[in-house]
Amino acid sequence: MAPNLTARDAGKGRPLTGRAVLLGFVAFFGVVFTANFFLVRAAVTSFGGVETESSYKAGLAFRAESEAAAAQAARHWQVDAHVEPGRLDVFARDAAGRPLADVVLAATLQHPTDRRLDRVLDPVPVSAGQWRARDDVTAGQWELVIEFTRAGERLFRSTNRVVIR
Repeated sequence: MAPNLTARDAGKGRPLTGRAVLLGFVAFFGVVFTANFFLVRAAVTSFGGVETESSYKAGLAFRAESEAAAAQAARHWQVDAHVEPGRLDVFARDAAGRPLADVVLAATLQHPTDRRLDRVLDPVPVSAGQWRARDDVTAGQWELVIEFTRAGERLFRSTNRVVIR
């Protein structure tokens, strides 16, 4: 004879024990901790963002940078740059409109968020006051840093956001 089940007995299954609750609790937090481990590991190993090596030294260098910026502004140099994929052209003139002479140009394309993608360009003089650099730079947003030096002294520095398409 088959057991007679009532509606009250039909929804009953295995009883909920302390062991089942403990296993569910441990499994839930195991999944959370495992996911956190992999996410933290990915964040730490992939971060290549901008960092300050020493905030104290950066603060000390602020006065020197302010003085250099004032001296640069007093020179009234006119520096223009044209960037396109694979090519950078720089044109520089003094306050009187004459091409700059006896200066060394250094140009860098810095990635705004990942220092590992920065590209140091190698500009060569094309004519008086004009330089050209060629490089395989990927499309995107970059910080173009242009520096002119003479006898090891920085005379001009410019940082501009450029978009290469």
